[in-house]
Amino acid sequence: MQTMRTSEAMKTETEPVVTGQLAAVTAPESAAECFRISDMNFYYGTHKALENVQMVIKEHSITACIGPSGCGKSTFLRSLNRMNDTIDGTRVEGTLLYRGQNIYEDCDVLDLRKNVGMVFQKPNPFPMSIYDNIAYGPRLHGKVSKSRLDEIVEQCLRDAALWDEVKDRLHKSALGLSGGQQQRLCIARTLAVEPDVILMDEPTSALDPVSTSHIEDLCFQLKDRLTIVIVTHNMQQASRISDTTAFFMVNDERCGYLVEYGDTEQVFYKPRNPKTEAYISGRFG
Repeated sequence: MQTMRTSEAMKTETEPVVTGQLAAVTAPESAAECFRISDMNFYYGTHKALENVQMVIKEHSITACIGPSGCGKSTFLRSLNRMNDTIDGTRVEGTLLYRGQNIYEDCDVLDLRKNVGMVFQKPNPFPMSIYDNIAYGPRLHGKVSKSRLDEIVEQCLRDAALWDEVKDRLHKSALGLSGGQQQRLCIARTLAVEPDVILMDEPTSALDPVSTSHIEDLCFQLKDRLTIVIVTHNMQQASRISDTTAFFMVNDERCGYLVEYGDTEQVFYKPRNPKTEAYISGRFG
């Protein structure tokens, strides 16, 4: 992955045009573009929270967003499936393309969020059984037979490395699971609607090392099928699991901006910007 390019250079490339509903998800043979973000500014009311973000995220990759608190990492992440729409007064400028379609123009938001799922910092299982947590999405998106639901529940729990731990208590409350199990259940619930992308906002910050290792292993397994974008404050985690890394900072006006973006090995071991090297080495942040 090359480092951040200028908007002029990005605009010279041919961009596919898709209108109406989101295009059907297909797994490409090679690493194609999943997201293309150009000239992005984000506002909470009159406050500019992000400025001039330029980024191309490839399919079937793990992208880590790092940086000090308040630099806009989570705001950027939530912009990729328009979760920020739930906050009054937010506004986006620029272009955010998902598979060639501008998600802030001609796009069905429910369709977008089905394809671009999200896992939050704090596990948030529904107050219902483990089985019903997984079955909730498929039921919501269409009639599914009981036998098919059984298959989906088992497969998603297997994908989340949770099946062997819960197979004998599927109809017990999900709230009885440990924190790490609940987070893997939330990932399984997200997988049940067959997303193309999973956004993760500090998914292991509240977990113990063993549970964190389970989530990281799961990310490795899932990237063969999905694109993952993860916000993390854990530098070791970012260097371990990601293919590309985006480093954000905040300026004197408390506005976040993208300092450097590239292959994780390059960003961590041969950063092009002195601010990146200073943050990764722990000299600030």
